[in-house]
Amino acid sequence: MTIKILIVDDSLPMRGVIKKTIKASGYTSAEFFEAENGKIALDILKKTWLDIVITDYNMPEMNGIELIEAMKQNDAFQSIPVLVVTTDGSHQKVSEFLEKGATAYIKKPFTPEAIRNKLNDILGDMRNEKPESSDDGLDF
Repeated sequence: MTIKILIVDDSLPMRGVIKKTIKASGYTSAEFFEAENGKIALDILKKTWLDIVITDYNMPEMNGIELIEAMKQNDAFQSIPVLVVTTDGSHQKVSEFLEKGATAYIKKPFTPEAIRNKLNDILGDMRNEKPESSDDGLDF
């Protein structure tokens, strides 16, 4: 099973760093989608099912909090977990992320281990999917 991840950040290099970090964390078969702000992210959400949204907070057009609010107002998007990646790790801002519906947050700069641990917490260990074992030798 392929994990579908939407990375929302106004910085193209940061989206690349997040994608590379996720792959280095063991999610080698992930399929990535990218958006430079929340409005574009909502358009992508309307077109494809995603397993998780990873969003920055500070972006033009629609920031991360506004994106989370819009997702929580739409029945089709409410259950999609949201990981906020931000430079603002103040207690007040973290509380706001979580109150609005973010599943978790991680502070920039981050390590591959931190990303892996957050993704595992949210999605379970879906890295390096293994083929299902065969039913050979089973009596039914």
